[in-house]
Amino acid sequence: MAYLLQNGRPVLASPISTGRYGHLTRNGSFKILEKERTHYSSMYGKIVDGSGNTIVADADADMRVPPGGKFIPAPMHYFMRFTGADGMHAGYLPGYPASHGCVRMPEQYAIAFFNSVSVGTPVTVFGRTPAGRYLGQSQSRFPPRFGPQFGPRFAPPPPWWP
Repeated sequence: MAYLLQNGRPVLASPISTGRYGHLTRNGSFKILEKERTHYSSMYGKIVDGSGNTIVADADADMRVPPGGKFIPAPMHYFMRFTGADGMHAGYLPGYPASHGCVRMPEQYAIAFFNSVSVGTPVTVFGRTPAGRYLGQSQSRFPPRFGPQFGPRFAPPPPWWP
């Protein structure tokens, strides 16, 4: 989970997907270095053939592209860089760690975080990637936790929070 804190209290909680083995999300204390509403990865994406059919769904930019095909960078909208190439952004959540180090969240949450933070906002990453099988785990959809009194910018603290 990612939590947006205001005055030390959580005002928004978002489900996330973090870095998979080989691309773990770095733990530590960071700051938002930049924000970009419409960002695309320069390193990861997919390779399509001349007709637009996906040939490689999880491609690196340096992979061979067949004649007539092309590399399409992965969208990382509402990107909030916090270290190196890693940041928080809108993306697919399969229910397990699946990114190349970024913290993915549903688009509605990414928008709320993006609109609430500034360059310099502190970011703390902690936890670890759980050991276990990821393939074949069920996909889950997460409904937003926005309260009407807060609107889409802030949500009430989770019910378990003191």
